[in-house]
Amino acid sequence: MQEIVLAGGCFWCLDAAYRVVDGVQEVVSGYTGGRGAHPSYEQVCTGATGHAEAVKVVYDEERLPTDVVLDMFFTMHDPRQLNRQGNDVGTQYRSAMFYRDEAEKAVCEAAIARAADWWPGEIVTTLEPLGAWYDAEEYHQDFFAKNPTQGYCLAVAVPKVNKIRAGFASYLKG
Repeated sequence: MQEIVLAGGCFWCLDAAYRVVDGVQEVVSGYTGGRGAHPSYEQVCTGATGHAEAVKVVYDEERLPTDVVLDMFFTMHDPRQLNRQGNDVGTQYRSAMFYRDEAEKAVCEAAIARAADWWPGEIVTTLEPLGAWYDAEEYHQDFFAKNPTQGYCLAVAVPKVNKIRAGFASYLKG
């Protein structure tokens, strides 16, 4: 199994989109890239901790290549928006890829280069070394499945899931 940690706006959306993909074994919403141990959602939302809302995607690389996982990431969010995604504004919503080692950093750099071919304008996705990871509170885990009629999920998460379904149909769970 492989793991990659990505941030691209609200973690509910990334979580929901990756969960429809075959080969994804687990998605964990959490916080990384900031200061202070064990931040709460409320603390992260202030922007004061510097943590990003992120997801840890655990996947079977035999069934789902890392390049595809990263191309999906650049499909489901706008990597040109600095410290925001749509109406979600703040550093906690930044576009970021968190790497464990130089090999993973190189894979992420290649994904950013591919994304630059699809997106007009400057890609602002940051590459950051993966520091401490903190799981988000339980109610954030698999939020979309638990709250399918919640307004934010319908307005923001569903379109992201649909982008993955449309662009990566051969990788969807059966």
